[in-house]
Amino acid sequence: MSDEQWQQQLTEDEYNITRKHGTERAFTGKFWDNKEKGQYTCKCCGQPLFLSDTKFDSGTGWPSFFQAIDDQAVGETCDATLGVERVEVHCNQCDAHLGHVFADGPKPTGLRYCINSASLDLITDKD
Repeated sequence: MSDEQWQQQLTEDEYNITRKHGTERAFTGKFWDNKEKGQYTCKCCGQPLFLSDTKFDSGTGWPSFFQAIDDQAVGETCDATLGVERVEVHCNQCDAHLGHVFADGPKPTGLRYCINSASLDLITDKD
């Protein structure tokens, strides 16, 4: 999809976060404190990314997950944009920027996928 098509499909915030590697402000996203059960998918392409069973409250103000839905759903890239090395995570299907992954999460993985709400949709179990 072209950049112009992404701009037409997404809201300004969704576009800036998913296509331009932006970050939403903490405690402002739609899903940071959401407790509904279901499957979190990519806002851009619908690829399943995370299950609500792996979501936890990290206290950061962003939706946090300790595990992706499978090994193929989420890709990782080195990100040194803020002068410190971090690991960016993106949708492996459409390359949408999702957030970052840190090695300070809970068991069983020890990972914390810190994800922007604007990069996600939720298909609830009741849908």
